Amino acid sequence: MIAANNIAASSFGVAGGLIRGGFIAPKTDNAAAICNAIALMSAYGCVLTSEFASLQAESAVKDDGRINDDAKSDIAQTPRPNRGEIKLESVGKIYRSSAGEVKALNNVSVEIKSGEIFGIIGRSGAGKSSLIRMINRLEKPTSGRVLVSGEDIALLNEKELVALRRRIGMIFQHFNLLSAKSVFENIALPLKVAGASREHIEKRVGELLELVGLSEKRKTYPSRLSGGQKQRVGIARALATQPEILLCDEATSALDPETTRSILQLLRDINKKLGITIVLITHEMSVIREIADRTLVLERGEIAELGEVWRVFGAPRHEATRALLAPLRQDLPDDLAAILLKEKPKYADYNQIVALEYTGEGALEPDLARIANALHAKVQLIHGGVDRIQGRAFGRLLVSIPSEARLPDFAPLMQGDDALVHNIEVIGYVPLPDYSI
Repeated sequence: MIAANNIAASSFGVAGGLIRGGFIAPKTDNAAAICNAIALMSAYGCVLTSEFASLQAESAVKDDGRINDDAKSDIAQTPRPNRGEIKLESVGKIYRSSAGEVKALNNVSVEIKSGEIFGIIGRSGAGKSSLIRMINRLEKPTSGRVLVSGEDIALLNEKELVALRRRIGMIFQHFNLLSAKSVFENIALPLKVAGASREHIEKRVGELLELVGLSEKRKTYPSRLSGGQKQRVGIARALATQPEILLCDEATSALDPETTRSILQLLRDINKKLGITIVLITHEMSVIREIADRTLVLERGEIAELGEVWRVFGAPRHEATRALLAPLRQDLPDDLAAILLKEKPKYADYNQIVALEYTGEGALEPDLARIANALHAKVQLIHGGVDRIQGRAFGRLLVSIPSEARLPDFAPLMQGDDALVHNIEVIGYVPLPDYSI
């Protein structure tokens, strides 16, 4: 009996009784059942021993190196017109225990298009992990349906479920690499489990090492890798069986900002080169901003917002979205907030502080020269910033305007083809000489 660390596998009842009490019986020729067990344990972050990893390869490959028929049929890729498409229809999930019921998801309906990068974000306990685990059927919905590439995955038998999980790769926050295996061996593990030939493994792993920029690290062990390098190994391993969907579970949360940017760039490149659908869950809005095409904001198991990233960021409608965006918002700097007055000073000259907001709608771009001309005043930029998401400008700028300037009606500046800004308002007044022009 071989221990499978970090999991109480007996609670899952997986693979026709192969898993009992956290242990796996080694003597079986049922490659499909073993692969099913591995898929479940891997997705839950189980750390597999090297002895167990060797067992999987021996189960799937015959003594002469040829692939077992069961494994071969699971590896085969059947072309599908809706390859990589994910659809959740009125999905609900309730966890029941002696302490009572917990409603993790409620009436969630969303369609993730083939080949897009889709972000799922929410606060702790919002239901993100439950939702992503529905996609590879690690969790079954209490109500509703989950369709992957047009298949209702609740109807799949054991063998079909193994095949489904080979078409869905997954990467994790803490990498989950086998410490006793080299980079090459870690990446090769899914292929060995699937029963691939030695020649195919050598070729495929070589391609993946080049793709993730680790060709020179093939013999290196995880203990000698940086966090970013470990995640690159995890990405390569997830791509080993040529999946059509890649699930990313907080894949950058354990990385520093610079490494996070490099991993996100790698995922973008993979999406473009391979056309793979990427679904990522995160609590970092900056990650969504950098990489996602569309995003879903979850709050207490329900959809708070759903749409293109630029639209959700530019004009958030739900309180949960605004709270998640707060760290990225250009708020008043402390020194300005300390002296900002709500009413015009009666005893001194002052500057008017005007906020200009851009939501990404249309083709509006900040143009201070045109704004100064429209306001008939000299304009000084004192704070703010504008980001670009999917080719659209959004952000907030604070400008200072002298008190003698008679500001016109703002409405024409926000309307029609000649609009200069999406929203403009006076937010306060600053006595001179502070922020004087």
